[in-house]
Amino acid sequence: MDTLTSQRSTGTARSVRPPATHRKRWSRYSNRTFYLFISPWVLGFLALTVIPLVYALVVSFTNFDGISTHWRFIGLANYAELLSTADTWYSLSRTLLYAVITVPLSVAGGLGLAILLNQRIKAVGLLRTIFYLPSIVPVVASAIMWKLILDRDAGALNAILEPFGFPVLTWLVDPYVFYALIILVLWGLGGGMVISLAGLQGVPSELREAARVDGANAWQAFRHVTLPLLSPVLFFQVVTGMIASLQTFVQPLLLSQNNGAASANAVPRSNYLYMVNVYQQFFYDNRFGFGSAMLWVLFLIVLAITLLVFRTSTFWVYYEVDRNE
Repeated sequence: MDTLTSQRSTGTARSVRPPATHRKRWSRYSNRTFYLFISPWVLGFLALTVIPLVYALVVSFTNFDGISTHWRFIGLANYAELLSTADTWYSLSRTLLYAVITVPLSVAGGLGLAILLNQRIKAVGLLRTIFYLPSIVPVVASAIMWKLILDRDAGALNAILEPFGFPVLTWLVDPYVFYALIILVLWGLGGGMVISLAGLQGVPSELREAARVDGANAWQAFRHVTLPLLSPVLFFQVVTGMIASLQTFVQPLLLSQNNGAASANAVPRSNYLYMVNVYQQFFYDNRFGFGSAMLWVLFLIVLAITLLVFRTSTFWVYYEVDRNE
């Protein structure tokens, strides 16, 4: 006791520590473990994306027909022919028109449904399920169903509209088949509705209430509070919707009036989209080199439009945290 008192008085006493316990220290995984976990995705990306892209690029400089072994390098001839062919420009213009119509309608329609189903109403869960179900129906089944609905003689749509004085329309031929394609695409608004609904539910209600206290009406609160906070979600839908619309292929092919196997030659002229033209070049004209050149041009177009949307997003997309930080 005297010794301990003297150590405290001289400042040389050491703090008493509890006996050491054997704890398992947390340690970070090694880099090898990280690469092991991501290796399936990397291998899949290399095998299913990078290698096919490089192969298609090489083939685009040849006159390969997919069958014969007598093919040769022809340089930029496929690209020069592509830029000078009327069918290419027509199919590209129809595809851009289709994208300009369907992407805004899909985003706005999904947002509208999300706003309606974000209210406190009875059976809202059932209503959300009903509106979401069409988006998970396989595209082939959806196309066949709408093909039956839009049939001129036995279709349900003409049977409903005819008693109200509307003329009987042949929906599956030019020019109405293009509108039928838009109807088919907009029928699956449920996917965008779910994404917009998740974004709406992430907007703090306190901000809307504060805007109402300051005198803002419902539209002003939505315009100046909800919409800016929802803009990143809408931006995501615009980008993904634009990429998907430029690659639309199955729907116009299945809406054609052929009763046998799907044929690009049977697709009405209004629905002759870019990918339908590519399909015809590959599997009907056996022009694998020309078709590969068309695919690479489409890749560059999609890349350019995507970059343009990203550049313009600084003017209309609001982020709570500066992306440059």
